[in-house]
Amino acid sequence: MDSINQQQPEKNHEDLQGQLAGKKIKELASKADTCFFCTKIISGQPLKVRPMAIRKVDEEGNFWFLSASDSHKNADIQTDRLVHLLFQGSTHSDFLSISGIASISTDKQKIKELWSPILKTWFTEGLDDPRITVIKVDAREGYYWDNKHGNTVAFAKMLVGAAIGKTLDDSIEGKLKV
Repeated sequence: MDSINQQQPEKNHEDLQGQLAGKKIKELASKADTCFFCTKIISGQPLKVRPMAIRKVDEEGNFWFLSASDSHKNADIQTDRLVHLLFQGSTHSDFLSISGIASISTDKQKIKELWSPILKTWFTEGLDDPRITVIKVDAREGYYWDNKHGNTVAFAKMLVGAAIGKTLDDSIEGKLKV
């Protein structure tokens, strides 16, 4: 019996490396305001997972977040810098899984660049709150699931495929190596 991937009449797998991987990471991550930020990767214990607002992502696959210096997340990173980020940009596409190396800084210029007034909810002293830190995640590798032509075309292909009894989806997936 053929696997679902072998039933596809179109190419549905493409691994990306270097600059192309970085661009795909930025494209998909930019469609999500938040991600699940996972720590304790190599501890052998259950992952610690929490939602985090993405403050910035670039085409090299770097992510920036603001976090409190006394948070459990910062403590986790100080003992294990390997992290995993999970993204869902929409209901049917823009899925991204990234593993990377996290670092923590108190770079005031970067804090100012990433700052938004709503963050005063967590950093009550504002931009000068001494607890603000920057977490940079240097993406190393990942995997993506997306569609090639947008949700409307993907849905239309699914309807036609269902009507004629043929696998016609618009999916594309692959490994990312930055």
